[in-house]
Amino acid sequence: MEITNFDNFRYCETVGLANCFKAVSELLGSYFIDVDAVGFNDNSGYVYIALENGISICSLLGRDVEYLATCFDTGEEFFFDSYDDCLDKQRALNKAYNQAS
Repeated sequence: MEITNFDNFRYCETVGLANCFKAVSELLGSYFIDVDAVGFNDNSGYVYIALENGISICSLLGRDVEYLATCFDTGEEFFFDSYDDCLDKQRALNKAYNQAS
């Protein structure tokens, strides 16, 4: 696991990251979770935990977490309130990407 761009922890980012780790802990009872990276995106302001399956758990300004699926072909991002919905979308995106390759 790599931690990126977290040189200066601020209140909102710290609260947001704590929310992300809480979401990971809640998922561990039902899913195998493999963390790839943890970081802060300067462009969007989101803190995130990127998972090996392509989903990111993210929080903006310490708010509730969102689950992010990304199309690897176009870079388009899709935000969800639930992990299950995001997982379904990520699987569909991965399937479409693999069929196109």
